[in-house]
Amino acid sequence: MKINLTHVLVLTLLVCSSSSFAQIYQWRDQNGQLHFGDKPPKEVDAEQVEVKVNSYENVEVVNDLNLGSSNKKKKSSGKGSVVIYTTTRCGYCKKAKRYFKKNNIGYREYDVETSTKGKRDYKKMNGTGVPIILIGRSRMNGFSIASFEKIYYSKKKN
Repeated sequence: MKINLTHVLVLTLLVCSSSSFAQIYQWRDQNGQLHFGDKPPKEVDAEQVEVKVNSYENVEVVNDLNLGSSNKKKKSSGKGSVVIYTTTRCGYCKKAKRYFKKNNIGYREYDVETSTKGKRDYKKMNGTGVPIILIGRSRMNGFSIASFEKIYYSKKKN
């Protein structure tokens, strides 16, 4: 059988793309307890679960942010301060954090799935996706370097 370059490329693409997406399974044990994992046990029937990360694909900026009554009591942590709400699977969140680190921009991060504060704030902000980035009193849903710089550097000047 003769193999050409096209066959090799297609095969490589299929292997690489299938291994880059983790599969999640759910099953119940003999006590009825629900479990999730990336490898189902052999002794029980497991269902594959589709995992969808809600990431903002378009950037939206909201100025003069009001995060609810509990945050009104706190003084703003300064013009240009950055807080990011994330999940571990979000590519846009990772991109934003890499940008912050590369440009020496200090930030606080709260995971909306694992952090109590992150979950609470996300709910108060009526979050529907990640990342949510707070810069002073402005809110940015999603991440783009141009939009972030416009807000961040205008806050730093004031």
